[in-house]
Formats: sequence, structure tokens, C-alpha cells
Amino acid sequence: MARAIRTLLKGGTLVTMNGDRHVGVGDLLMEGDRIVSVGAPTRKKVDHTIDCSGRLVIPGLIQPHTHLCQTLFRGFADDLVLLDWLGQRIWPFEGGHSHASLYTSALLGAAELLRSGTTAILDMATVRHTDAVFEAVKKLGLRATIGKAMMDQGHGLPAGLRETTDASIEESLRLADKWHGTENGRLRYAFMPRFVLSCTEQLLVRSVEEARKRGLILHTHASENSEEIMQVRDRCGADNVAYLHGLGMSGEDTVFAHCVWVTAAEQRILADTKTSVAHCPSSNLKLASGFARVPDLLEMGINVGLAADGAPCNNNLDAFTEMRLAALIHKPRFGPTAMPAKTVFEMATLNGARALGLSDEIGALEEGKRADVVVVDHRQLHAAPHAEPYSVLVYSARASDVEHVWVDGVQRVRKGKVLGVNVKRLVNQANAHAQAIVAPLL
Repeated sequence: MARAIRTLLKGGTLVTMNGDRHVGVGDLLMEGDRIVSVGAPTRKKVDHTIDCSGRLVIPGLIQPHTHLCQTLFRGFADDLVLLDWLGQRIWPFEGGHSHASLYTSALLGAAELLRSGTTAILDMATVRHTDAVFEAVKKLGLRATIGKAMMDQGHGLPAGLRETTDASIEESLRLADKWHGTENGRLRYAFMPRFVLSCTEQLLVRSVEEARKRGLILHTHASENSEEIMQVRDRCGADNVAYLHGLGMSGEDTVFAHCVWVTAAEQRILADTKTSVAHCPSSNLKLASGFARVPDLLEMGINVGLAADGAPCNNNLDAFTEMRLAALIHKPRFGPTAMPAKTVFEMATLNGARALGLSDEIGALEEGKRADVVVVDHRQLHAAPHAEPYSVLVYSARASDVEHVWVDGVQRVRKGKVLGVNVKRLVNQANAHAQAIVAPLL
């Protein structure tokens, strides 16, 4: 059996996110898909040595709410509130996807994520062709937990998004059987009812049952928009999170995206059940959804990760942008000491790993953990002088500062280039597919 490849990152500033939150200059050794040494010099023979002096070496960033299926629609759904954004743009666009267009959309999004230092995601696909998302992510090497969007009701749904309850469950089970745990565990499946207004109670209950039978994550949108909340109350007689909790959809295996409009009682549900929240500040601002009370959620011990959502409500997938916004937008209400940079960086790493159920595997630079590692070259005009590393990463650094990325010890970005991607060809393909879908609908 061949020896695993050893890669030494030498002399960088290691932002470990370990239990002590140690930050210091040192070496990091990867062997195969694992980190085997952090901080100390090694006497082992290595295959590759990369000089990281003057750079920051960080855990791969983790986004627990994305939509790779929507990357093609960036810039075609601006200046709308959530329900109009869905009904007038996103659902018709998603309904127009073919396997080929969805593959290109996911490939474009996955390349953008890797290029900007994100190594793991929780991704909600669209109703059909979800295999294409898995295929794209498999090709580029991103770590991903993916689920088809489940939608068995809704007004004005295009034909491409209409499905029965049984068909939605059956397709989810097929995908789980095919993809969950593949690529050395790098790809996983999750059950993802889209949100309360697009799902019957039967679908929600059955999703909980089937996910729990298989030990899979549950993920949905919850309490994103005030009009959404009013419609949920009218239909279900309860607030959004409370309604889902009553159906069993809460707990350590559950991630709710947004939670902008949660009541005090619902905050307590989230805390008591250890349900995770994905905070998406750019999306919440662009769709005018509001400001989630993230400092309150964190104070209550609720696990809050950080994510970009989809490209049409952002319009990028850059975790550095999300970190900066998350650190800034809450200060006017909660004071200048709210959301310190270290807390925000924890959200982008450790909290994201916890949301994915992977805190033993990723989120920190520690011996034995998966080798999901990013090198950030912050020797730039916009980041000088070199201040405290958390401040640099959250307030100053940009996606373009990412120099190298490894996932499972395999290099996926080298000197700012995503390996295995012809960018010009991919952009041309994305433009062609986008126009074919969007032009007839606008």
C-alpha cells in the first residue's frame, strides 16, 4: 500500500481554532486526508513543502446554507422581497433547469466557493436533477451535504417544480442511497423541505421520520420574512419555528436558515433543542428581510453559523463578505462590543462544523482532523499593517487574498487558481445556460 502524501505548510501564522484558540507561527503537516502535526517542526520526510511565512493558515470556512442551483441566476432577481423573488423569478428559473444547466450552475458556484476559502457547505438543490449538483461537487472536491428541495404544494409553481408527497420522499431516498457517505465521506445527503409554505404537513412529518431513520441532517428555511410569518400563522395557527418544532423538526440534527423573525418563545425552543441557525446577512439585507438578533441567539447558547445563501440574493458566495457584515450590522442595535471578530470567525468555522454534525472532523486545525486548510496572503494594501489575525480575517481580508486551499488533504486551489477548472470556458457555458433559461421568462 502506497504511503499517503505528506504536505508541509511551513512558517505560517496558524489560526488554529482549537480549544485554546491558539494563534502562533509554526508548521502544519498534512498526511493523506488528515492533519498530523500543528505548530511543531517535523522530522518526517515530506513530499511537498509550501512556504507560508507572512501568511495566515486557517481552517477551511464552512457555510451551512447555500443554493448552488441558483448560481446561474445571479443578477437576474434583484430588488425584490422574498415571496415575490421566489414566485416571479427563482421558482420559474429553477423550473427551467436541465441536468446540464444545473451541473454548470453547481460547478460555477463550487469553484467560487473554493476560490474564496470555503471548503464545506450545506446546500439545498432544486426539486429535480439533484444528481447534477453532486456530480459537480464531486469533480471539484468541495465537502458538501446536499439535499433536493422538497415541495409538494405552492401557488403558481412551474411544472418543473411540481411533485407529489410520495415522489418527493422517494427521490430523496434514492439520492440518499446513491450519494450519502461517498467520496470518503466527503459527500453526504440531507432531507430539505424548502419551507413551510411549500410543504404539506405530511411531507414535513415524513421528512423528519425518514431523516431520523437514517441519521441524516434536516434543513429548511424558517422565519426569513415577515409576510411569510403571517401566512404561516394563518395556515398553521402557529409561528414558524414553533410549528416545525411541533412536528419534530428541531434538534442537533436540524439547521434552520435565517430565523430573522423568531419570537422569544421560539428562541427558547432553538436553545433548548440545540437546533442550529444559519445566519445569512447579505441575503437578509438584499431581500429587505430584516436583521436576525444574532447576539441574542449566541448569548442563549444557540449555535449560529454563517452563510452566503444563493447567488441571486447576495450576489456572491464570499464568506469574507459575510463575516464582515455579520460583525458590523448588529453593532448599531447591540453596541460596539457586540459580535467581536473572534466570535464571528468562530461562526464561520467551528459553528458551521457543528451545524453540519462534523465538529469532530473539521472546523479547526488540530491533529487528527480532516485536512481542510486555507492559506490567506494578507500582505495587501487593504490589509496592512498586520494587526491581530481575527481582525484581519473578519474586517480586512478579501476572497482574492486566498492563495491555497486543501480539502481532505487534496489541493483544490493553488496560487489563487481553482484546479481542474477552465474559468473562461465555464463562464461562457454559464452565460449560455443562463440566457437559455432566463430570456424566455423575463
